[in-house]
Amino acid sequence: MTKTGRLFHIDFGYILGRDPKLLGRPPPMKITREMVDAMGGMDSENFYKFCSFVRTAFLYLRRHANLILNLFSLMVDANVPGIVLEPDKTVQKVQDKFKLELNDEQADHYITEQVEQSVRSIMPVVVDQLHKVTQVMFFSLD
Repeated sequence: MTKTGRLFHIDFGYILGRDPKLLGRPPPMKITREMVDAMGGMDSENFYKFCSFVRTAFLYLRRHANLILNLFSLMVDANVPGIVLEPDKTVQKVQDKFKLELNDEQADHYITEQVEQSVRSIMPVVVDQLHKVTQVMFFSLD
């Protein structure tokens, strides 16, 4: 976390398609309905700004995909959790996330759909509720 309160976290396991809390396939992004509600809802100006930032960041990262992919290839032997599990597939998984076969307009549409799909995903809500119940049960045993 920065001095200004900004949080930056890279969850390599999640980027590479693994979410320890989910039994099935995780949603494309870790964004919950509660996060969107905190922005004012899906029709709010803040949510529109958020989506704009996501699109801008995605297009920017795609433009620098070669650098990022080279960095990931250097991290393969660095024993980074999430990468060490399948080092031979890491770079390809990250490359697939960039959707380099799409032009910028298609990529913009794609990432917008990913945000919407993530917000509407029911599985993270169910898993979070199960996690909360498990925590209450576990801590009540003490």
